[in-house]
Amino acid sequence: MPSGYNSAKLRSDCPRTSLQWYTRSQNRMRRPTLLLKDILKCILLVFGVWLLYILKLNYTAEECDMKKMHYVDPDRIKRAQSYAQQVLQKECRPKFAKTAMALLFEHRYSMDLVPFMQKVPGASEAEFQYDPPFGFRKFSSKVQSLLDILPEHDFPERLRAKHCRHCVVVGNGGILHGLELGHTLNQFDVVIRLNSAPVEGYSEHVGNKTTIRMTYPEGAPLSDAEYYANDLFVTVLFKSVDFNWLQAIVKNETLPFWVRLFFWKQVAEKIPLQPKQFRILNPVIIKETAFDILQYTEPQSRFWGQNKNIPTIGVIAIVLATHLCDEVSLAGFGYDLSQPRTPLHYFDNQCMSAMNWQLMHNVTTETKFLLKLIKEGVVKDLSGGIHCEF
Repeated sequence: MPSGYNSAKLRSDCPRTSLQWYTRSQNRMRRPTLLLKDILKCILLVFGVWLLYILKLNYTAEECDMKKMHYVDPDRIKRAQSYAQQVLQKECRPKFAKTAMALLFEHRYSMDLVPFMQKVPGASEAEFQYDPPFGFRKFSSKVQSLLDILPEHDFPERLRAKHCRHCVVVGNGGILHGLELGHTLNQFDVVIRLNSAPVEGYSEHVGNKTTIRMTYPEGAPLSDAEYYANDLFVTVLFKSVDFNWLQAIVKNETLPFWVRLFFWKQVAEKIPLQPKQFRILNPVIIKETAFDILQYTEPQSRFWGQNKNIPTIGVIAIVLATHLCDEVSLAGFGYDLSQPRTPLHYFDNQCMSAMNWQLMHNVTTETKFLLKLIKEGVVKDLSGGIHCEF
């Protein structure tokens, strides 16, 4: 019996010993392969960062002659100024913009949408259904960290207290230069400006009052002169490092060099505003603008390129304005792609043709959307770039 038991035990141990030896040998063979893969990943990462840095240094856009845009027919100037004053002097209708949007788009527009992030939403709430910029999925801890250091999250009381608010979204279009609308634009209750759009040196045409500066990190003005004591700084968060940037700005900290590499252009290192003046745009506004109102396709995984399903910051700002204000106007909007050699902006020499190379926005669809809003009377176009009513 003992000898039989030992014999059986030996026979049962042999395959196990053989299997263990085989497993160990296979693991030893895999180690160099895994190490090689890790090395290749590191090399590709370093190469990608280096290539991104080189592209940033060497990127130049086609330049246009700014002198060609300075002349504007004096009669057009008078008509534009008269029309803008008429819009401003009309009786303000409480909740008009919001109600008109709900009637025009029905269930595709939420009247009760909160404009700015006030609390970290639950996992099932709309804010966490998509990745940035349409939602904050996978970023709950970063959103919480930001909200913890922001003392205020709502529209300021001084603005909420006004019974009815006239609002104007000032775009960056070259059409603004020469119309001399600055004085009238300053009379609106709420003036929303986009990205780095300067007022210094251009106030005759675009005014110098700013209630809200709405921007993503790369668009924030680098000059302290573009910030005013009572401005609201509304941040649009597009990617992971945007959260790091906003936290560094609010806490007056230095952004690490390796984080700065992931921005496609230089970002502001300091912003002379108090923490109470910062807000985070509710990403559901972008989601609703893109997928519901403009009816773009939802995000899909792609190896290269974009789906052109991200609205421009100008269109996002107009939808935001309908949630904040009772009467909404716009100025400085309109892409005339049939004139590729005309200046794109009122403040630089970039050509209109640059819009043909952008990968994220569908300006044709957006123009149709804005035209619909103007013709339906939801908003007014003060500069006539989308539809001229003067």
